[in-house]
Parts: sequence; structure tokens; C-alpha cells
Amino acid sequence: MTSTAHALAPNRAERLVRSAVVLYIALLVAVPLLALLSFGLSGGTHALVEALRSPVARSALWLTVWTSSVVAVLNTLLGTATAWVLVRYKLPGRAVLSALIDLPLAIPTLVAGLMLAVLYGPLTWLGHGLEARGMPIIFAPPGIVLALMFVTLPFVIRAVEPVLLEIDPAEEEAARILGAGPLRTFQTVFLPAIGPAALSAGIRSLGRALGEFGAIVIVAGNIPFRTLTAPVYIFGEIESGTPRAAAAVSVLLLLLALALHGLAGFIERRIGARHA
Repeated sequence: MTSTAHALAPNRAERLVRSAVVLYIALLVAVPLLALLSFGLSGGTHALVEALRSPVARSALWLTVWTSSVVAVLNTLLGTATAWVLVRYKLPGRAVLSALIDLPLAIPTLVAGLMLAVLYGPLTWLGHGLEARGMPIIFAPPGIVLALMFVTLPFVIRAVEPVLLEIDPAEEEAARILGAGPLRTFQTVFLPAIGPAALSAGIRSLGRALGEFGAIVIVAGNIPFRTLTAPVYIFGEIESGTPRAAAAVSVLLLLLALALHGLAGFIERRIGARHA
């Protein structure tokens, strides 16, 4: 009888822990998301579409989508290359470089935007020189791209790096013995392994970039039809007392982010498993 009681006690404790975790996640994530969806759709789909048809909202959404897409492509390519260098080469100061990669996760994104403004602002010699040559950075789309790249820097690097570390050196050696050159070895040995990780991480960085606010509000200038992004548009509409329009754009960004998250998971499960 005593042994049965001792056997049941851990099960009760385990159930309590699971329930507490589910409640915590629900209160922190699920309830706010459901509240946003409920408020955004409370006027019906017609009201939602009408809010999204605003010229300013459409311009802000388009700017957000294309700059985030550019950042996702650059992250996928450059992040994979960075992970390759970190794993394959013994660089001096590698630990410092690795710490710098994680820095965007540790500092507020508002500070990141301020740093870019201090470096590339129109009053600095670098920013003034670029602006004089017709290549403004701050208060222009290039500044938005730079800010988004900064805050999403670790995504692809930290996803590809462990995959490279797990590749058996014997596979690379076998490819070389069979006469494969460096490019052929990369295509047959490394690319099938790191491809799904890089692609899914690039998609996740796209979803992250769609919702970035802190860094963008500093560097963009927030000029309608030019540098006003969707997250900053949402903030402006709330301040202007029109939360319906803000909720409509928020719901669309939320649905895009959920779709991207699902696509990244599909790539990891299906494509990754097939190559494995």
C-alpha cells in the first residue's frame, strides 16, 4: 500500500507541473493572441478588409514585407556562410566573434536602432557622405534593412552551426577519395544537411522581421508611403485613437507569422527527415 502511494505521488507532481506550464503559456501567449483575434475580427471580415485597404496601411504592409523578405534572403546566405566559417576554420578571437553574434539577443532593439542612427545618421560624416552621393541610410529603406538584419542576425547562424558540427568527417573524406572536388563535396555532403536548417531559420527570421518595432522606429523616419512600416503604423493608429485599423494590420501580421512558423516546421520535419 505504501509503495503504491509512493508510485502515485510522482505522477501527481508531474501532472501539477504540466498543468502549471500549460497555464503559464496560455496566460502569456494564447490569451493575448485570442484577444487580438477577437478584437480584430469583432467587426466582421468586411470591416477587416476595409481597414486593410487604406492606402497608408497597404503601403506600410508592402514596405514591411519586401524589406523583411530581403533580410530573410540575406540572412539565409550570409548566416550560412558565417556558420561555415565559425565551424570550419580556427579563427583568432573566435569566442569573441561568437559572442558578438548573440549580442542582438541581449540588447534592446531600441538601442540597436539608436546605434545605427549614431553611425549612419545624416549628421555623422559617414551618413552625410553617403547621403551626398544619393545613398541615404537612416530615414530610408536601407536603414530598415540594416536594422532588421541586426536584430535577426543569430537566427540562421545558430541553426546551421550545430548541424555542421554533427556531420561526420568520414563522409567528407569519402567524397574526396571518390574524386569529388570542393564544390561537389559541399553539394553532396553538406548542403543536404544544412539546407533545411538554413531555409527554416531564414523563414523564421522573416517572421521575426515582420513584427520588428523598436529598431525601426528610430531609423525609418516613419514617413507615410516612404518609410512607414506596419508595426510603426499600428503604433501610430493606436495613438491616434483608431484601434480598429491597428488591430486589422496586427491580425494580418499575426496570421503571416503563424503561417511562416508552420512552413518552417514543415521544412524541418519533412525535408530534414528525408535528407537524414
